[in-house]
Amino acid sequence: MSQYIIALDEGTTSARTILHDECANRLSIGQKEFTQYYPKPGWVEHNPEEIWQAQLQSYKEALNKAEITSNKIACIGITNQRETTLVWDKRSGFPIYNAICWQCRRTAEMVTEFKKEHGVAIKEKTGLVLDSYFSAPKIKWILEKVPGARERAEKGDLLFGTIDSYLIYKLTSEEIHATDPSNASRTLLYNIYKEEWDPELLELFNIPDKMLPDVVPSSGLVGYTSSNLLGASIPISGCAGNQQSALFGHGAFEKGDSKCTYGTGNFMLMNTGNQPVRSETLLTTIGWHINNQTTYTLEGSIFTTGAAIQWLREGLQIISSSEESEILAKSVSDNGGVYMVPAFTGLGAPHWDQEARGIITGLTRGTTRAHITRAALESVAYQTYDLINTMQKDSNHSINSLKVDGGTTKNRFLLQFQADILNIPILRPESVETTARGIALLAGLGIGIWSNKEEFTSLESENEIFTPKMDPKTRSKLLDGWSNALKRAFSDNHLMEY
Repeated sequence: MSQYIIALDEGTTSARTILHDECANRLSIGQKEFTQYYPKPGWVEHNPEEIWQAQLQSYKEALNKAEITSNKIACIGITNQRETTLVWDKRSGFPIYNAICWQCRRTAEMVTEFKKEHGVAIKEKTGLVLDSYFSAPKIKWILEKVPGARERAEKGDLLFGTIDSYLIYKLTSEEIHATDPSNASRTLLYNIYKEEWDPELLELFNIPDKMLPDVVPSSGLVGYTSSNLLGASIPISGCAGNQQSALFGHGAFEKGDSKCTYGTGNFMLMNTGNQPVRSETLLTTIGWHINNQTTYTLEGSIFTTGAAIQWLREGLQIISSSEESEILAKSVSDNGGVYMVPAFTGLGAPHWDQEARGIITGLTRGTTRAHITRAALESVAYQTYDLINTMQKDSNHSINSLKVDGGTTKNRFLLQFQADILNIPILRPESVETTARGIALLAGLGIGIWSNKEEFTSLESENEIFTPKMDPKTRSKLLDGWSNALKRAFSDNHLMEY
């Protein structure tokens, strides 16, 4: 009998369900977008109930397309947008405030003050640069701003979780409150060296430990879904943050293996084995925990890449679809001197300037929407260039080719330009759904569909390769133009020590 595996892939803009067979082949996809809320400049929120309903709808859609029922599902894996923060009532399961998205900058002032005194100590414990990006400041904000929240939290009536925790809680009829180390390590509350919630960090952010989820392995039985909910009691046997899941899905199991996911933002991870590698401007974080062994990664997070293309479509309305961006970019021979720095929610690695804001430079009367669109796509490649240069230096490991995935990698102009700017080959797998593939592999491993990672080698697909074609002089000129534009986007505080 076939063993079907469900990957619940809850992203920043949509909830998706991807059905796989026992060979990790994708059989069907269900997808439901949900609303992005921007109550104030720099603030980003999601409605948790809308996410939950979107996830359920996508699940039903995926099964309906494949014409199978829940009783044929062997297991479920959950992968999620990381750092996005939820606080909900322990008894009712109802959130006390919207989910505060990882992109949200509302805690910037708080973080700036914390950083002066505690930034170095926090990085020593968590491997993270102290930034609004992460969960702890968001939890603190909710506890301080929502009436009665702190008193309820101290009584043990409120729970905190990233989106994976919330989905597990809902799927198990509010019985299990859990997360995995890859998500816990993104909260600023988890000591990645001791692999436990850190009492000193909890005290620093004034967060009661009663709120925290249990930390369970990334692969292994977490619990069972309610049969009343999905029509069957299905094992939940995999849990990982979306970027770590993508690294796993690429088969990046050896030290030095790297990948970059191109989505709302760009996220590059390098497997550093069972020892964490320290970096001043990159993140040291947990990749996954399997069979009592932890794999660490070095990570760089770029906040706005694919979101810049979405902004062209929805904000400026100069393109009607993401696909049109490729057509427009190719319609001009170059960027016409136009550069875009899409720092809509600040700049992430390696610059870490949460007060930077987006700019477009080099505009003339000859500038067209094609030049602006091309500049937006090129900005993705330039930001990735900055990130990879830092990662190679800090890891002391050369990156001679780059595996990529994510929705934005459908854009062939972008991948060719990326290869040209990096001057290395770009490898795109046949299926760019690597995040879902990774959590499907972790979930299947967790219940014994596969017995070890070595079995995954036979399941790997072919890669399409984009090789560099740009001459060195042109590359250097373009990078100089990017560097000048970037300097103009920095805030006055961008030279602050991290």
